[in-house]
Amino acid sequence: MRKLFLGLIVLLLWTSSALTQAHQLSTAYLTGEFNNTGVFAGKWQVRLYDLEQALGVDSDGDGKLRWQELQNRADVVTEYLQHNLQFTRDAKNCTLVVEANWQIDTHFNEGYLVLPVRAQCSLVGDVTIHYSAFFNEDSQHKLLFTLTNQAGAQNNNSPRILSDSVRSLTLSEKNGSKFATFKEFVAQGAVHIWMGFDHILFLVSLLLTCVLIRRNNQWVANNNIHDIIINTTWIVTAFTLAHSITLTATALNWIHLPSRWVEVSIAVTVALAALNNIFPLVVRLGWLTFGFGLLHGMGFAGALGELGLPSDQQFLTVLAFNVGVEIGQMAIVIVVLPVLIFARNYVGYVRYSMTGLSAVIVLVAIQWIIQRV
Repeated sequence: MRKLFLGLIVLLLWTSSALTQAHQLSTAYLTGEFNNTGVFAGKWQVRLYDLEQALGVDSDGDGKLRWQELQNRADVVTEYLQHNLQFTRDAKNCTLVVEANWQIDTHFNEGYLVLPVRAQCSLVGDVTIHYSAFFNEDSQHKLLFTLTNQAGAQNNNSPRILSDSVRSLTLSEKNGSKFATFKEFVAQGAVHIWMGFDHILFLVSLLLTCVLIRRNNQWVANNNIHDIIINTTWIVTAFTLAHSITLTATALNWIHLPSRWVEVSIAVTVALAALNNIFPLVVRLGWLTFGFGLLHGMGFAGALGELGLPSDQQFLTVLAFNVGVEIGQMAIVIVVLPVLIFARNYVGYVRYSMTGLSAVIVLVAIQWIIQRV
């Protein structure tokens, strides 16, 4: 039992460390339009870290990517990018050119290479984009593709997301894009909470004691399923309301806090929530969950910001992402809560499992705090 518990600690610490290293989303951006001669002109923004992972651009290996090193590998970079991005229009291949006047920009404290791109295509027809860059290095990598027509028509300029599982998409003027955008961001919201190990551990910390009650200053199993469901509903609702408020406000730039300290604060909430299971100062978790959930909403907004908000559909996009987060959150509850209900009557649950898991979560959260400060 002791070896199993120590193994669990090592596994969680290793996993949290790996996830922290990959915390920043790997995202590229492609935006442009077609003119009357069938030419697509746009800008492709590629994260420098992704280029290094794929091509080893840092020739001297000092961990600092310099402009001259990029220039020295310009042919390799251009060939790689042109090979992994293709356009077709009206089922005919377009000739894609990555132009030479590169620039450097930053997004969310990450360096990006900005490359002008041009593609000669047919004059009319459905546009299909095929994308395959960086998936071998990061299966969670995404390309946000925004296509507008010459007049800047609003029905075509919503961002679409290409990923390892969806490497091609076709855009047609006959197909409305609002529903497609809504689906895309619902999926991204669900995926983010499933990938957000800190959000998951916070939610699990709260659920661990939902199946218990306090008697004589001790945790004991709650044998009333109705009470368990009600307690869980209050907690989940408080978390939902709180992070929905700050997700929306932050994503729409109504409030703004430094992302670094938001991430540190989220790690602190995880530690405190788990620590409260071991040394319970707050038994009614509704208000505690609401307060901590406000910080988690800012973290969700950071992920949404990296994906980008279409200027004409900000509210729709925020709503869709929020819906996705709720779907992902409910999926976690549906999986975890029945397991805890089943385990709550075992003597070892309160003494070992709940306390032990809470202690591990505290250790993981402390590790995050140290890494993020």
